[in-house]
Amino acid sequence: MKKFRFGLDTVLDYRKQVLDERQNDYARAMLQVHQQEERKAAAEARYQAMNRRFREEAALGMAVADALSYEYGLRALEREIARETKVLQDLRRAAEEKRLQMLQANVDTTVLERLREKRLDEYQKEVQKSEERFIDELVSAARVSGTT
Repeated sequence: MKKFRFGLDTVLDYRKQVLDERQNDYARAMLQVHQQEERKAAAEARYQAMNRRFREEAALGMAVADALSYEYGLRALEREIARETKVLQDLRRAAEEKRLQMLQANVDTTVLERLREKRLDEYQKEVQKSEERFIDELVSAARVSGTT
């Protein structure tokens, strides 16, 4: 009997390549999300540190110009935090899209893999039946030649 050949092997290989690409895209997107989370956390830490220094110096008494300087610095950090938060939201949204694309590619690949397994199973059953028929023919031929 012929060797097993799945007619959609090239399509399955392509789907596996697409799945690998989607997994890599998702991994890169998640890396960007984590890096952005770190940038946002760093901006928040700078804000907290500046705010703490402002409160400590204000408690001891400070010049109006120094207070205004702290105020401007804190407002600038608030804007930076807002920008970093917006970028983070955008990156998370993009990562979610990549995740959904990866899941769809996984489904597409899995469907073909299951079909291939089913066809291989059918092929193996057919091979087994063919071998059984061959053995039956040998046994029948041996009986016929033994009785003559």
